[in-house]
Amino acid sequence: MLATNNLQVNDLCVNFGGLQAVNKVSFSLKPQSLGALIGPNGAGKTTVFNALTGLCRVSSGQIEFGNEHIANQPAHYIARRGIARTFQNIRLFKNLTVLDNLRIAYHQNRQYPLLSAIFLTTKFRQEEKQITAKAEEALSLVNLSERSQSLAGSLPYGEQRRVEIARALMLNPHLLLLDEPAAGMNPQETQTLLQLIRDLRDNLKLSILLIEHDMKLVMNLCEELFVLDYGQLIAAGCPKTVQNDPRVIQAYLGGKTA
Repeated sequence: MLATNNLQVNDLCVNFGGLQAVNKVSFSLKPQSLGALIGPNGAGKTTVFNALTGLCRVSSGQIEFGNEHIANQPAHYIARRGIARTFQNIRLFKNLTVLDNLRIAYHQNRQYPLLSAIFLTTKFRQEEKQITAKAEEALSLVNLSERSQSLAGSLPYGEQRRVEIARALMLNPHLLLLDEPAAGMNPQETQTLLQLIRDLRDNLKLSILLIEHDMKLVMNLCEELFVLDYGQLIAAGCPKTVQNDPRVIQAYLGGKTA
Protein backbone atom coordinates (compact mmCIF):
# COMPACT_ATOMS: atom_id res chain seq x y z
CA MET A 1 0.00 0.00 0.00
CA LEU A 2 1.17 3.48 -0.78
CA ALA A 3 1.77 5.73 2.18
CA THR A 4 -0.47 8.35 0.52
CA ASN A 5 -3.58 6.14 0.85
CA ASN A 6 -4.93 7.97 3.85
CA LEU A 7 -8.53 9.16 4.17
CA GLN A 8 -9.10 12.84 4.93
CA VAL A 9 -12.61 14.24 5.42
CA ASN A 10 -12.97 18.01 5.79
CA ASP A 11 -16.19 19.84 6.77
CA LEU A 12 -18.40 17.19 5.20
CA CYS A 13 -22.05 18.20 4.86
CA VAL A 14 -24.87 16.09 3.44
CA ASN A 15 -28.36 17.56 3.10
CA PHE A 16 -31.56 15.80 2.08
CA GLY A 17 -33.91 18.61 1.17
CA GLY A 18 -34.29 20.66 4.34
CA LEU A 19 -32.71 17.97 6.54
CA GLN A 20 -29.02 18.26 7.34
CA ALA A 21 -27.97 14.66 7.97
CA VAL A 22 -24.23 15.40 8.30
CA ASN A 23 -22.95 18.78 9.45
CA LYS A 24 -19.30 19.80 8.95
CA VAL A 25 -17.76 16.47 9.93
CA SER A 26 -13.95 16.28 9.74
CA PHE A 27 -11.69 13.34 10.51
CA SER A 28 -8.75 11.43 9.07
CA LEU A 29 -7.73 7.79 8.96
CA LYS A 30 -4.12 6.85 8.34
CA PRO A 31 -3.01 3.87 6.23
CA GLN A 32 -3.32 0.50 7.99
CA SER A 33 -5.41 1.98 10.80
CA LEU A 34 -8.40 0.34 12.49
CA GLY A 35 -11.07 2.93 13.16
CA ALA A 36 -14.76 3.05 14.03
CA LEU A 37 -17.51 5.53 13.38
CA ILE A 38 -19.90 5.25 16.32
CA GLY A 39 -22.91 7.05 17.72
CA PRO A 40 -26.61 6.61 18.52
CA ASN A 41 -29.11 5.51 15.88
CA GLY A 42 -29.79 8.29 13.41
CA ALA A 43 -26.50 10.05 14.09
CA GLY A 44 -25.50 10.06 10.41
CA LYS A 45 -22.97 7.22 10.35
CA THR A 46 -24.27 5.33 7.31
CA THR A 47 -24.78 8.64 5.50
CA VAL A 48 -21.07 9.32 5.94
CA PHE A 49 -20.29 5.87 4.49
CA ASN A 50 -22.62 6.57 1.57
CA ALA A 51 -20.86 9.88 0.92
CA LEU A 52 -17.44 8.21 1.05
CA THR A 53 -18.50 5.59 -1.50
CA GLY A 54 -20.47 7.77 -3.91
CA LEU A 55 -23.94 6.55 -2.97
CA CYS A 56 -25.19 9.98 -1.93
CA ARG A 57 -24.26 13.51 -2.93
CA VAL A 58 -22.04 15.67 -0.77
CA SER A 59 -23.59 19.09 -0.25
CA SER A 60 -20.30 20.71 0.73
CA GLY A 61 -16.89 19.82 2.10
CA GLN A 62 -14.12 17.60 0.81
CA ILE A 63 -13.23 13.91 0.83
CA GLU A 64 -9.63 13.11 -0.08
CA PHE A 65 -8.21 9.64 -0.56
CA GLY A 66 -4.76 8.93 -1.91
CA ASN A 67 -4.20 12.66 -2.62
CA GLU A 68 -7.28 12.71 -4.85
CA HIS A 69 -10.57 14.52 -4.23
CA ILE A 70 -13.35 11.95 -4.57
CA ALA A 71 -16.45 13.76 -3.26
CA ASN A 72 -19.42 13.27 -5.63
CA GLN A 73 -17.50 10.91 -7.89
CA PRO A 74 -19.50 7.87 -9.13
CA ALA A 75 -19.46 4.76 -6.96
CA HIS A 76 -17.60 2.69 -9.57
CA TYR A 77 -14.90 5.38 -9.83
CA ILE A 78 -14.38 5.38 -6.06
CA ALA A 79 -14.27 1.58 -5.97
CA ARG A 80 -11.51 1.61 -8.57
CA ARG A 81 -9.55 4.02 -6.41
CA GLY A 82 -9.40 1.40 -3.66
CA ILE A 83 -12.42 1.91 -1.39
CA ALA A 84 -14.74 -1.07 -0.87
CA ARG A 85 -17.60 -1.58 1.56
CA THR A 86 -20.19 -3.91 3.01
CA PHE A 87 -23.74 -2.90 3.91
CA GLN A 88 -25.80 -2.90 7.06
CA ASN A 89 -28.34 -5.22 5.41
CA ILE A 90 -26.81 -8.26 3.72
CA ARG A 91 -26.87 -7.86 -0.07
CA LEU A 92 -25.79 -11.21 -1.45
CA PHE A 93 -27.18 -12.95 -4.54
CA LYS A 94 -28.75 -15.65 -2.41
CA ASN A 95 -29.57 -18.05 -5.28
CA LEU A 96 -25.99 -18.02 -6.57
CA THR A 97 -23.10 -19.96 -5.10
CA VAL A 98 -20.72 -18.26 -2.70
CA LEU A 99 -17.98 -18.47 -5.33
CA ASP A 100 -20.13 -16.80 -8.00
CA ASN A 101 -21.03 -14.00 -5.58
CA LEU A 102 -17.33 -13.21 -5.37
CA ARG A 103 -16.62 -13.66 -9.08
CA ILE A 104 -19.33 -11.12 -9.95
CA ALA A 105 -17.62 -8.50 -7.79
CA TYR A 106 -14.53 -8.65 -10.00
CA HIS A 107 -16.38 -7.61 -13.18
CA GLN A 108 -14.96 -4.08 -13.32
CA ASN A 109 -11.41 -5.46 -13.41
CA ARG A 110 -11.95 -7.90 -16.28
CA GLN A 111 -9.63 -7.30 -19.20
CA TYR A 112 -11.13 -9.45 -21.96
CA PRO A 113 -13.57 -7.88 -24.50
CA LEU A 114 -17.17 -8.97 -24.99
CA LEU A 115 -16.36 -10.98 -28.11
CA SER A 116 -13.88 -13.07 -26.14
CA ALA A 117 -16.66 -14.05 -23.75
CA ILE A 118 -19.04 -14.86 -26.62
CA PHE A 119 -16.56 -17.06 -28.47
CA LEU A 120 -14.89 -18.50 -25.34
CA THR A 121 -11.41 -17.53 -26.49
CA THR A 122 -8.19 -18.58 -24.81
CA LYS A 123 -7.89 -15.13 -23.25
CA PHE A 124 -11.39 -15.47 -21.79
CA ARG A 125 -10.72 -18.93 -20.33
CA GLN A 126 -7.37 -17.88 -18.84
CA GLU A 127 -8.75 -14.79 -17.17
CA GLU A 128 -11.82 -16.58 -15.84
CA LYS A 129 -9.50 -19.15 -14.30
CA GLN A 130 -7.53 -16.34 -12.63
CA ILE A 131 -10.74 -14.74 -11.32
CA THR A 132 -11.85 -18.05 -9.82
CA ALA A 133 -8.45 -18.47 -8.15
CA LYS A 134 -8.70 -14.97 -6.69
CA ALA A 135 -12.20 -15.69 -5.38
CA GLU A 136 -10.97 -18.90 -3.75
CA GLU A 137 -8.12 -16.98 -2.15
CA ALA A 138 -10.57 -14.40 -0.74
CA LEU A 139 -12.73 -17.18 0.70
CA SER A 140 -9.66 -18.69 2.31
CA LEU A 141 -8.92 -15.33 3.99
CA VAL A 142 -12.33 -15.39 5.67
CA ASN A 143 -12.16 -19.15 6.44
CA LEU A 144 -14.97 -20.16 4.08
CA SER A 145 -13.16 -22.25 1.48
CA GLU A 146 -15.39 -25.24 2.15
CA ARG A 147 -18.49 -23.14 1.39
CA SER A 148 -17.51 -22.09 -2.15
CA GLN A 149 -20.19 -24.22 -3.88
CA SER A 150 -22.94 -23.58 -1.31
CA LEU A 151 -25.81 -21.26 -2.18
CA ALA A 152 -25.20 -17.96 -0.43
CA GLY A 153 -28.73 -17.91 0.97
CA SER A 154 -28.25 -21.28 2.65
CA LEU A 155 -25.39 -20.10 4.89
CA PRO A 156 -25.81 -19.14 8.56
CA TYR A 157 -26.08 -15.41 9.16
CA GLY A 158 -22.54 -14.97 10.47
CA GLU A 159 -21.07 -16.75 7.45
CA GLN A 160 -23.08 -14.57 5.07
CA ARG A 161 -21.46 -11.58 6.72
CA ARG A 162 -18.05 -13.05 6.01
CA VAL A 163 -19.00 -13.71 2.39
CA GLU A 164 -19.81 -10.00 2.06
CA ILE A 165 -16.37 -9.12 3.41
CA ALA A 166 -14.73 -11.57 0.99
CA ARG A 167 -16.67 -10.03 -1.89
CA ALA A 168 -15.43 -6.57 -0.93
CA LEU A 169 -11.87 -7.93 -0.93
CA MET A 170 -12.28 -8.86 -4.61
CA LEU A 171 -11.97 -5.15 -5.41
CA ASN A 172 -8.38 -5.06 -4.09
CA PRO A 173 -9.20 -2.27 -1.62
CA HIS A 174 -6.80 -0.09 0.31
CA LEU A 175 -9.67 1.07 2.55
CA LEU A 176 -12.39 -1.33 3.69
CA LEU A 177 -15.62 0.10 5.12
CA LEU A 178 -17.72 -2.31 7.21
CA ASP A 179 -21.27 -1.20 8.08
CA GLU A 180 -22.32 -2.97 11.30
CA PRO A 181 -20.46 -6.22 10.53
CA ALA A 182 -21.37 -7.77 13.91
CA ALA A 183 -25.09 -7.01 13.72
CA GLY A 184 -27.13 -10.10 14.60
CA MET A 185 -24.12 -12.21 15.56
CA ASN A 186 -23.84 -14.27 18.71
CA PRO A 187 -20.83 -13.77 21.04
CA GLN A 188 -18.80 -16.58 19.45
CA GLU A 189 -19.39 -15.23 15.94
CA THR A 190 -18.48 -11.74 17.11
CA GLN A 191 -15.18 -12.96 18.56
CA THR A 192 -14.39 -14.75 15.30
CA LEU A 193 -15.18 -11.55 13.40
CA LEU A 194 -12.91 -9.49 15.66
CA GLN A 195 -9.95 -11.75 14.93
CA LEU A 196 -10.78 -11.81 11.22
CA ILE A 197 -10.74 -8.02 10.97
CA ARG A 198 -7.41 -7.87 12.77
CA ASP A 199 -5.94 -10.51 10.46
CA LEU A 200 -7.16 -8.74 7.31
CA ARG A 201 -5.62 -5.47 8.42
CA ASP A 202 -2.31 -7.10 9.30
CA ASN A 203 -2.02 -9.51 6.37
CA LEU A 204 -3.37 -7.28 3.60
CA LYS A 205 -2.07 -3.97 5.00
CA LEU A 206 -5.56 -2.44 4.85
CA SER A 207 -7.12 0.54 6.51
CA ILE A 208 -10.46 -0.50 8.00
CA LEU A 209 -13.24 1.80 9.17
CA LEU A 210 -16.38 0.28 10.66
CA ILE A 211 -19.74 1.35 11.94
CA GLU A 212 -20.65 -0.71 14.96
CA HIS A 213 -22.97 -0.65 17.98
CA ASP A 214 -21.20 -3.48 19.82
CA MET A 215 -19.03 -1.36 22.10
CA LYS A 216 -17.13 -4.35 23.46
CA LEU A 217 -16.04 -5.20 19.91
CA VAL A 218 -15.15 -1.58 19.15
CA MET A 219 -13.12 -1.04 22.31
CA ASN A 220 -11.18 -4.30 21.89
CA LEU A 221 -10.51 -3.82 18.20
CA CYS A 222 -10.18 -0.22 17.14
CA GLU A 223 -7.35 2.26 17.59
CA GLU A 224 -9.30 5.38 16.67
CA LEU A 225 -12.93 6.28 17.33
CA PHE A 226 -15.02 9.02 15.74
CA VAL A 227 -18.31 9.76 17.50
CA LEU A 228 -21.30 11.28 15.72
CA ASP A 229 -24.44 12.71 17.28
CA TYR A 230 -27.18 14.45 15.30
CA GLY A 231 -24.89 14.60 12.29
CA GLN A 232 -21.99 16.28 14.08
CA LEU A 233 -18.64 14.94 15.24
CA ILE A 234 -18.61 15.31 19.03
CA ALA A 235 -15.44 13.36 19.91
CA ALA A 236 -12.44 11.65 18.34
CA GLY A 237 -9.44 9.80 19.70
CA CYS A 238 -8.35 6.52 21.21
CA PRO A 239 -11.00 4.30 22.86
CA LYS A 240 -10.02 5.19 26.43
CA THR A 241 -10.25 8.91 25.75
CA VAL A 242 -13.56 8.66 23.90
CA GLN A 243 -15.34 6.41 26.41
CA ASN A 244 -14.66 8.93 29.19
CA ASP A 245 -15.74 11.98 27.19
CA PRO A 246 -18.79 13.58 28.89
CA ARG A 247 -20.33 14.47 25.51
CA VAL A 248 -20.15 10.83 24.43
CA ILE A 249 -21.68 9.58 27.68
CA GLN A 250 -24.51 12.08 27.37
CA ALA A 251 -25.16 11.16 23.73
CA TYR A 252 -25.44 7.45 24.57
CA LEU A 253 -27.06 7.61 27.99
CA GLY A 254 -28.88 10.92 27.88
CA GLY A 255 -27.38 12.03 31.15
CA LYS A 256 -24.33 13.52 32.79
CA THR A 257 -21.17 11.79 33.98
CA ALA A 258 -21.06 10.60 37.54
